[in-house]
Amino acid sequence: MGKALVIIYITAAVLLLFLISHSPSPSNKPKRHRRLKLRSNFTFDSQPTHHEHIPFDPLVAQIERQREDKEWEKQYIDTHHHQLIHEPAPGQESQPEWEDFMDAEDYLNDEHKFNVTDRLVLLFPKIDVHPSDGFVTDHELTDWNLEQTRKEVLHRTQRDMEVHDKNHDGFVSFHEYEPPSWVRNSDNTSFGYDMGWWKEDHFNASDIDGDGLLNITEFNDFLHPADTSNPKLLHWLCKEEIRERDSDKDGKVNFNEFFHGLFDLVRNYDEESHDTSHHSEDSQESPARKLFAELDKDGDGYLSEAELLPIIGKLHPSECYYAKQQADYIIQQADADKDGRLTLKEMIDSPYVFYSAIFNEDDEDYEDHDEFR
Repeated sequence: MGKALVIIYITAAVLLLFLISHSPSPSNKPKRHRRLKLRSNFTFDSQPTHHEHIPFDPLVAQIERQREDKEWEKQYIDTHHHQLIHEPAPGQESQPEWEDFMDAEDYLNDEHKFNVTDRLVLLFPKIDVHPSDGFVTDHELTDWNLEQTRKEVLHRTQRDMEVHDKNHDGFVSFHEYEPPSWVRNSDNTSFGYDMGWWKEDHFNASDIDGDGLLNITEFNDFLHPADTSNPKLLHWLCKEEIRERDSDKDGKVNFNEFFHGLFDLVRNYDEESHDTSHHSEDSQESPARKLFAELDKDGDGYLSEAELLPIIGKLHPSECYYAKQQADYIIQQADADKDGRLTLKEMIDSPYVFYSAIFNEDDEDYEDHDEFR
């Protein structure tokens, strides 16, 4: 049965490619010869302000990594060797062309159109694995997105480790670690200066084996604590929440501090389509008190660090949360028959959902994106 399904799938894919390649195109359609560029969210040593989108296609991710690495190398040299902290590095002056990072003949046709159809045909069976039934589900797409994200995060961690591992022994000590530039360039009265994300207790919490050094796994947890399974680091996250929300400085979170600081984060996590205009403060106090009572295990009217642990994943969403959000959005946009899953044809019919990052900003004005062929 399995072999027959594979044969049917391959036959359907070949037939679909044949029909697409031989479909007529309007003869009066103007030719637009536009070279492709990749958008960039790259920032060097700055305070993160939002969650970064990870490309759907590993090929695009690889090209972006190469582009970012080049920019990173230029800016690192300028910042650390020439002390030109406030001047733009050469990498910021222009966007590298797509062809700078790949063999164009492999993925671009003669008109410089990205072969999206070929890429989707190649990727579809790699995503459709649980089970391999000719449909991509939300769960399969979430797993795929998470895999791409973890590769990207680890690559950036390895790059950051090169900066901080001064003696090149494969470990980072707290003495070697340099706080982010927004910390170094501010004083102790600046907003965010007192955040614990770069201090020694954060470092020590990330040090699972307690040897005073962070290996690549521990350093990755240090930079991305929301994705850790390290109980010491999770406890540290809870401690930081207490410190930031504890307005009366008694070391605990009372109901008012919970209601006006944390409850919205929990509710937004549980209700992704949440609209704050539909919820008055009075209407939300009752569910907030219910949740507070569930968390307050000792019934003393306060939430301790340990009592925040059950919701810490909602206060600091992991990459899995964002991978699912991205999968939900893709299926919502591309699922033509609204059955909650995607066929190969539905994916090919909605290329912009998967490959929006390959356009110039100017290309957004075109309704017909003719790069997708």
